[in-house]
Amino acid sequence: MDVATDSFVSHRNLLFTIAYEMLGSAADAEDVLQETWLRWSGVDHGTVDNHRAYLVRIVTRQALGRLRTLGRRKESYVGSWLPEPLLTTPDVAEDVELADSVSMAMMLVLETLTPTERAVFVLREVFDLDYDEIARAVDKNPAAVRQIAHRARSHVAARRPREVVTQAASREALAAFQRATETGDLQALLDLLAPDVVFMGDGGGVKQAVPRPVVGSSKVARMLLGGMLRVTGWTMEPAQVNGYPALVVRFGGELDTVIAVRVEDGRISGLYAVRNPEKLSHMTRETSLRR
Repeated sequence: MDVATDSFVSHRNLLFTIAYEMLGSAADAEDVLQETWLRWSGVDHGTVDNHRAYLVRIVTRQALGRLRTLGRRKESYVGSWLPEPLLTTPDVAEDVELADSVSMAMMLVLETLTPTERAVFVLREVFDLDYDEIARAVDKNPAAVRQIAHRARSHVAARRPREVVTQAASREALAAFQRATETGDLQALLDLLAPDVVFMGDGGGVKQAVPRPVVGSSKVARMLLGGMLRVTGWTMEPAQVNGYPALVVRFGGELDTVIAVRVEDGRISGLYAVRNPEKLSHMTRETSLRR
């Protein structure tokens, strides 16, 4: 069991990252890790040549099962569903590919894939596993996995931002957004937002949020400033969320909302506001992600 524990602990951050990228939910990813440990602890470890590969296989299969359950749960979710934000450690931002893969914008793109497509895409494009290893994890033959990977890549390429945005560009856009909202500067906000900007809010039926996406710079700007002006006692502060700069909104000093953005060509094309209290528990401590 010491060998089992050591292997699991040494790969825990990797396993959590895989589960989170597949599920978009830190709470469900933690549950998957518990299930993975239970199965791993019952394995004859002396017969396992590659502990990392075996653990990746277990966590992928558990996450696939959980992803299908999560899909049914989302069908009855109140309002828009957004991924659960993570307060990430500074080193996540230093790994550009990892940060891009867990950004809120990219996680939303992954939501448009089927469960198997998502698993194959994550394991191949983010973790660079070979097709044979992925095939064992998703219970498909390598030829089928290659076809799934090609289909998933094409799907993602058509929906993801055209370029990976730098940390500096994201910070600059968020700083401008914060200034405009704090001062109520409508024109500055309009200048910052892309004409077809999309705003999504996730209150989970617990906190007030827009019931469906709001599209268009004028509608989004007026909605934001109208909402901010109606209430007092709120503050904004920068944070590192899912590998990228984001904003944390507090009311009366209490965490209320996490705002992540999608930036393209220097303008904000996506705004994602998570208010559901159940999704904010991982904003109280930093999470370390690994590839």
